[in-house]
Amino acid sequence: MCPRLPRTACVLRLIALCILLSQTSAYFGLTGREPLVFLPAPLSNEPPSGKAHLKQCEQLTLTRRQKRLCRREPGLAETLRESVRLSLLECRYQFRNERWNCSLDGRGSLLKRGFKETAFLLAVSSAALTHALAKACSSGRMERCTCDDSPDLQHREAWQWGICGDNLKYSTKFLKNFLGQKRVSKDLRAQIDLHNINVGVRAVKSGLKTTCKCHGVSGSCAVRTCWKQLSPFHDTGRLLKFRYDSAVRVLSVTNAATGEAELAGPRRHSNGHGHSPRPTDLVYLEDSPSFCRPSRYSPGTAGRPCAKDTSCHSLCCGRGYNTALRHTTLSCHCQVRWCCHVECQTCLREEEVYTCKKH
Repeated sequence: MCPRLPRTACVLRLIALCILLSQTSAYFGLTGREPLVFLPAPLSNEPPSGKAHLKQCEQLTLTRRQKRLCRREPGLAETLRESVRLSLLECRYQFRNERWNCSLDGRGSLLKRGFKETAFLLAVSSAALTHALAKACSSGRMERCTCDDSPDLQHREAWQWGICGDNLKYSTKFLKNFLGQKRVSKDLRAQIDLHNINVGVRAVKSGLKTTCKCHGVSGSCAVRTCWKQLSPFHDTGRLLKFRYDSAVRVLSVTNAATGEAELAGPRRHSNGHGHSPRPTDLVYLEDSPSFCRPSRYSPGTAGRPCAKDTSCHSLCCGRGYNTALRHTTLSCHCQVRWCCHVECQTCLREEEVYTCKKH
């Protein structure tokens, strides 16, 4: 499926494919050589007991080395599923009003191209995996890691007060080892994919904050406990959507000093290339299709609901929209009765619903 890409890019591209599948039918694939594997059973808040995690690892399409790591780390299989859930929900939320709404509809063709959407999928996938691993450590769902171990934090006090920092240091180190991340090849597409993968990891790191709590008589700060805490993943998703909106189209140039190929942005002069993209920039190789009509990249926008005054014009691609009336019931005229009882009437409300036309 991705024979020319390094394993890191291939793995996260397939994670990106997984986030577009139904949450209730959680699919997850970590190699390009086999089809995606169905994962039964919902996510548990507790680490799997006994040898249950061994069975979960076998259900994943992992390389031999990855399965070995999975078997040694109870809780990892469920953490991988959690990363799928995070990235799926966030991707759909961020693109809910866009022509491409994070649904491949069974078409993996998008991930084979160098579009902005592919860049976002790689970034949000790596971000979700990084976030989920760090949270799994601090919540006790993984046995081989625990709270953040930064030397400048008072961890003994944190444990004493029941506070546990998110272990992003372990998360990023384990992620690199699990994916077998190595130096990227000279292939342009491989460089772009690895760059976008790292953008996702950086987005998570940028949301790591130091939180402190005071302890003492009458609220005094005689003892202060501090710990590292990740921002909600929604904040990471919003940042990555901003990076998507300002993504940079790149090409490959040869560095005159080192002789190595590197990414460069658009030309700023007629006789030269632009500067290299920043480490926080999402980059892409080719312009995206319009996503207006069904294609091998998306199901199109026909039938999509839209907002009359804000999104219908763009979302419907100039085809116009249909208007329909919908009746909904809601509680109204509520009154509090003595004591502690609320009585409401049921009201019928009529509202207009707008959907994009097919032609």
